Amino acid sequence: MKDIDIRRPRLEEKEELHQFFKIVVTDTHAREGLAYMTDAIDNEIEDKKKFLESDYSSNGENRYFLIALHKSMIIGTIEYALTGELINRCTNGALKGLFEIGTVFVHPDYQRQGVGNLLLNAMYHTLQDRGIKEFCLDSGYSNAQKIWKKKFGEPDYLIKDFWGEGYDHMIWR
Repeated sequence: MKDIDIRRPRLEEKEELHQFFKIVVTDTHAREGLAYMTDAIDNEIEDKKKFLESDYSSNGENRYFLIALHKSMIIGTIEYALTGELINRCTNGALKGLFEIGTVFVHPDYQRQGVGNLLLNAMYHTLQDRGIKEFCLDSGYSNAQKIWKKKFGEPDYLIKDFWGEGYDHMIWR
């Protein structure tokens, strides 16, 4: 896809990013057959808002976001931070202290057009520039897991039925 700008988010884009999180999380749950999980949807949206706030308040030191824009519209996000509680718990602390790439979101109207790859490549460069040579990422969404498997192979950690029967969680290092 052409005419994509990738950069750090600006404070004045906070509300637009909050709406973006709501759109993507709600759509993702619907595509996964989980639209009925309204509390989980609300919790994930709130978590993403907190992650963004952590980026803003620490000037990218605690969490570091990049956004993708097309014609001034936010169409994607990605961020990194130290591994969170979920990865630490699922790996019995084996990845603690490693950096985790997360919040790899692409607006539903722009999915399967290379936006996620552009964000991931931009984040690779960011990590390299900061001397970070290793990272991990995780997903509990089956559609995202298919993408990550194509890109990174089988996960290093597979937690069967973590989110309920037939809903596994996967972690790649």
